[in-house]
Amino acid sequence: MMALQFSFRGTLARLALVAALGATLAACTEAQSETVPAAERPVKLVEIGRAETARVVEYSGAVKARRQADLGFRVAGKLVERAVDIGDRVKAGDLLARIDATDYTLAVTAAEASLAAAGKQVETAALTRGRAERLSAKNVASQSALDEAVLAHHQAIATRDAAAASLQQAKNQVGYTELRADRSGIVTAIGADSGQVVAIGTPVVSVAVDGEKEIEVAVPETEIRSFTPGMAVEVGLWTDDTLKLDGKVREIAGSADPRSRTFGVRVSLPDDPRILLGMTATIRASVGADAPLVSVPLEALAEKNGGKIVWVADPASATVHARAVEVADFGPDGVRISKGLAENDLVVAAGTQFMQENMKVKLP
Repeated sequence: MMALQFSFRGTLARLALVAALGATLAACTEAQSETVPAAERPVKLVEIGRAETARVVEYSGAVKARRQADLGFRVAGKLVERAVDIGDRVKAGDLLARIDATDYTLAVTAAEASLAAAGKQVETAALTRGRAERLSAKNVASQSALDEAVLAHHQAIATRDAAAASLQQAKNQVGYTELRADRSGIVTAIGADSGQVVAIGTPVVSVAVDGEKEIEVAVPETEIRSFTPGMAVEVGLWTDDTLKLDGKVREIAGSADPRSRTFGVRVSLPDDPRILLGMTATIRASVGADAPLVSVPLEALAEKNGGKIVWVADPASATVHARAVEVADFGPDGVRISKGLAENDLVVAAGTQFMQENMKVKLP
């Protein structure tokens, strides 16, 4: 009986010891959970500076001559000679092309014959008129006969004058069979070649006239109101990053291109021998912003519920919070924000995919 009591007491002692150890472990775990803080995630922050009231836009285009002459014949015919090629320099009066002048030369011969015949008719009518005047003076011929003679003489003179004009026109057409440059420049395009029959006015040779050069850029309809004639812009060449030139807006298209929905803007370039036709050039213009803009790195931009957000850090609580923003545009230095941020805000610039609302962060 005493052995049974001793065994029961030992069991109770062991159970009490296990319970005491469990309570001790639980207390230690609770104490440890209270003393160890949650892990703070290190972040990279950027501080928002002063808002910009202007922004810079860039557009690219090709250098071209301000005046481009598309030259064609004033008469139709078969092209028998082309005297220039693309890239050739020409001066005023240089021969560019020639068409077959056989028919026009024959027209000159026919016009000369007509003029000679008209001249003989004038001589005959003059003799008839003189005879009628003498007879009328002697009262031998009637007044009506004299009037008819005078009228015939006038008609002969008019016919001769018309024949002379036709002859001059035929000679002009012979001259039109030769296409000559009217101004100095460089040949930029060829529209027809030997053996081809060309119509009146068909462009055969295009010449970029020497003188001013310009660049034409396509500006979206959302930005065209920012450009005005006379506006100063900065021009750079793709072949030389260090070359910066002062340009000026010369002309703005009155309507948008129906296919691209952009407006053509022509920018005058300074006279510089380093600027060659066909070079790729870029214009940079400072335009006013509809609202003050602040810039953030592209990595700082995130999405939430279909909208654009950035994560802003609160220095007092060392936590981050999502803030909705409106994007104005994308530039070479990042994203420009028009609404949602203010000066001195701290924005998370990297690791936005790991951010959560009220997350503890380690501020630098």
